[in-house]
Amino acid sequence: MSGDRKLLEPMATVVSVVLRVLVALLTAGLVLRVVRGSWTDTVICVTDWSTTVSGVATGIVAERGAQVDAVPRYCAESPDAHLVLLHQLGTLPSTLLLISGLFLLDRLLRGAARDGVHTERTASRLRLLGWWLLVGSLVAAITEANAGAALLAALSRTSDFTAGAWLELWTPPYLAVLTGLGLLVFARITRVGTALREDLEGVV
Repeated sequence: MSGDRKLLEPMATVVSVVLRVLVALLTAGLVLRVVRGSWTDTVICVTDWSTTVSGVATGIVAERGAQVDAVPRYCAESPDAHLVLLHQLGTLPSTLLLISGLFLLDRLLRGAARDGVHTERTASRLRLLGWWLLVGSLVAAITEANAGAALLAALSRTSDFTAGAWLELWTPPYLAVLTGLGLLVFARITRVGTALREDLEGVV
């Protein structure tokens, strides 16, 4: 097991430290907001990337041969609970996906260092992380796009909450999906390798 533990360093230590730092920062931020009572005393803004206007602010000058396009940005001062919820749904899923993904990765590395890399448990944990990234990234991206479209519709009279509106704001998480698929493949390879290793040990 010591050989497997050395193979996993320094990544195991880095993941563990990053996870703890992020959790500590989020906890500190949450406590600070509770103490200050600043849940709704903020300015919430959303940008309509599907619309461009000709008017630009004074002082913005393009080089010769170039033109400037302005994108409208809607902001609400002292928003109500509904707008705050939509704003949080526009960013919170990605943060939760990051924290939970780091937790599963930390659990995977710790388990592999303890039980060994070529084990059934390691393959199962690797498969779980792959599915979590694959499905979780899609759910997070869709949720954030819907929240952004709903927030835009609430702040703009010219925007409606439609399928086309959230598709304009949706950015497919290509990297996370491909990473998840890759982890699923490696989980299958690990499982097959574990079975072959057990068969060889049985023959010897």
